Amino acid sequence: MSSYFYSDTISNFINSSSNEIFGTITRNSDFPDEQTQKGAWNHEISFLKKVLVNYNGKIFFEYTIPRMGSRIDVVLIIKNVIFVIEFKVGEKDFYQNAIDQVWDYALDLKNFHETSHDNLIAPILICTESKKPFVFISEMPHNDNLLFPIKTNGENFSTVINTVLDFADGENINIDTWANGRYSPTPTIIEAAMSLYGGHEVEEIARTDASAINLSITTDAILKIIQHAKSQNKKAICFITGVPGAGKTLVGLNIGAKNYKDNEKSSTVFLSGNGPLVVILREALTRDKLKRERENGNKIRKGEVFSQIKSMIQNVHNFRDDCLRDSTPPFEHVTIFDEAQRAWDITQTTNFMKRKKNLPDFSFSEPEFLISCMNRHKDWAVIVCLVGGGQEINTGEAGISEWIESINRSFPEWEVYISDRLTDSEYAAGHSLNLLGKHKTVFFNKDLHLSVSMRSFRAENVSLFVKNLLDINIEEAKKNFLILKDKYPIVITRDLKKAKNWLKEKARGSERYGIVVSSQAIRLKPYAIDVKSPMDPIHWFLDDKDDTRSSYYLEDVATEFQVQGLELDWACVTWDGDFRYSRGEWKHFSFVGSKWNNINKDERKLYLKNAYRVLLTRARQGMVIVVPEGEEEDTTRKAEFYNETFEYLKNINIPII
Repeated sequence: MSSYFYSDTISNFINSSSNEIFGTITRNSDFPDEQTQKGAWNHEISFLKKVLVNYNGKIFFEYTIPRMGSRIDVVLIIKNVIFVIEFKVGEKDFYQNAIDQVWDYALDLKNFHETSHDNLIAPILICTESKKPFVFISEMPHNDNLLFPIKTNGENFSTVINTVLDFADGENINIDTWANGRYSPTPTIIEAAMSLYGGHEVEEIARTDASAINLSITTDAILKIIQHAKSQNKKAICFITGVPGAGKTLVGLNIGAKNYKDNEKSSTVFLSGNGPLVVILREALTRDKLKRERENGNKIRKGEVFSQIKSMIQNVHNFRDDCLRDSTPPFEHVTIFDEAQRAWDITQTTNFMKRKKNLPDFSFSEPEFLISCMNRHKDWAVIVCLVGGGQEINTGEAGISEWIESINRSFPEWEVYISDRLTDSEYAAGHSLNLLGKHKTVFFNKDLHLSVSMRSFRAENVSLFVKNLLDINIEEAKKNFLILKDKYPIVITRDLKKAKNWLKEKARGSERYGIVVSSQAIRLKPYAIDVKSPMDPIHWFLDDKDDTRSSYYLEDVATEFQVQGLELDWACVTWDGDFRYSRGEWKHFSFVGSKWNNINKDERKLYLKNAYRVLLTRARQGMVIVVPEGEEEDTTRKAEFYNETFEYLKNINIPII
C-alpha cells in the first residue's frame, strides 16, 4: 500500500496541470467516488498552487497513517519544517474534534515516523470560511518540537507558513531521507485490531522491522499449520510463547483477520476470558467497520455488523457454554485462545459446573473440555494457545501444563506444535512436557516464539521499574527511573485535583487518560472514587471527551480487572490504604464492614500486589500517582495509612507536584 496518493516537488506541483494532479490522486484513491471528496481535492489543489508559488520543498497528498486507519490531507516539507495540514473546506468554526484530528496526525509522525522524530512539526487546521485571525503559540511544554495546532483560514495560510519558518531553526530536512524513513508505530490493542480488520498488514502497524518480521513469521507459521491440517484432515494444537509485550494477542488477532479477509463467514474465532477486552474489541471493530461501510456509501445496520464481529471475537466462557448446550461440532474449525494458561483446572471447572450449570457429574478441566469440543469435527481442527509467562495465576487457573496433559491423556491423534521456548521455567509447563516424549507427533518450532518486545516507545522500561518498586528493590528502582524520566514522565502528589490537571496538560489530541484504582480501594469514596459503582468499559475506553462516562471525564474509574490487557496514554493511579509501605515491607489489607483487616494468606497478598502491578503499567506515555493525605478524624483514613507509602515513592526520586 502506497503511503500517499500523490507526491512531487512543490515546483513540479505548481507547474503541473490541476487535472493531471487530480487524476493521479483519484487513480490512487481508495475513497468512495463521491463528489464532496472530489470537490475538496480540487479546492486544495487550486488553493495550494496559488499559495506555494514562492516556496521550495515537497508536497504529499493523502499521506497514510495506518495505525489510525486514516490519511493526512496534505504534508508539506519546506526547509526545516514538516507542515501537517487538515482542510475543512466550507467550514468557518474550529471544532475540537478537528483540532484533535490534526494534532493526532502530527503526534503520530513525531512519535512513530523515524525521520520525523527530531524535526519541527507544525499541525495546521484550515477552515476555509473562518474569519478569525490565527494565533501562533511558540511554547512547547513537552519539549519535543511539536507545535500546538495552528487554526487559520485560507487567506492567512502563507503568513502562517512564514511565521513558522521564521521560528524554526536547525538544518533543512533531507526530503528523500525523510520520505524513506521507517514508520514504526506501537498501536494499542484496540488500534491494532481496527487496523488489521480494516485491511492493513501487520507490517504497517508494528513498531520496528524486527517486531514486524517476528509477528509476520509467527503468523505465517500458524497459517501454514492451519492449511496443512485442512488439506490433510488433521487436528493440531499450537503453543505460541513470547517475551512480555511481544504481541501474542496481536498475532491471534492477525490470524483471525487474515481468515476474515479471505471469508466473511470465517471459521476462525478469537477467544478470551478477559470480559472487558472482548466487549471493547467487539464494539471498536463494529464502530470502525460501520464507519468505513457508510463512508463507502453502503447502507448497513449496526446490528448486522456487530453480528459479524461477535462471531469472530468471543468470550471463552460463552463458547464453552454453547458447546455444553449443543453436542454437535462448533462452526469454527480454528480457535485461538488468548492467555491460555488462565483456563481453569478440573477442581475449579467441576465446582463451577455443579454450582452454576447443574452438572454434578462433569469431570473435565477447562482445557480438556475445550479440546474435546474441537475434537467433535470429523475432518480437521486447529487450536492456537497464546501463552503468557512470568505471571502469577489466580485460584483455579490450570497453567499451560493442563493443556499438554489433556492432549497426552485424551487426544493422542492430535499433532502438537510447540515453541522451543515453552520449556523455559516461566511458562510453568513443568513435568507435563516430559510426557510429550510419548506423544505420536510433536514438532518444536522456533517461529512460534515472539522474541521482540513491542512495548510503547516510551514505556518499554516501565515494567522493570514497577517490578523493582513493588519488590522494594530501591536502588534498582532509582536506576530504572533515571532511564525513564526524560521519555516517560512519572510524578507523585497528595492532591487529586492537581493530578487531574496534570493529565489534561500532558495529553494532546485524542490521547486517552483516566483514573485507575485497586478493586480493594474502598476508602477513596471521600474523593468521589467509588470502586463499587459500575462503570461501562465500552464508554470508558471508546467514547469521546464530551461523554461523562468516558475516561476523559475523570469521574468513573477503572480497576485492575477492567484495564488488564488494555492501555491508556496517561494514567492517574490513586493509591489507597489497602496496599501500604511500612518499615521496609508491604502491608496488605481488605476493608470489611467498617474497618481494614489484615490479609494473611500469601495467595491473596500476591493478588493485591499484582493488582498494583497492573495499575502501574497501564500508561503508554506517563503517569501521576496520587497518595492521599488521609484524615485523622476518620479512623479508616488515618494519615499513617498513606504517609510512608508517599515517602517511599519520594525516596525513589519521583518528583512531587
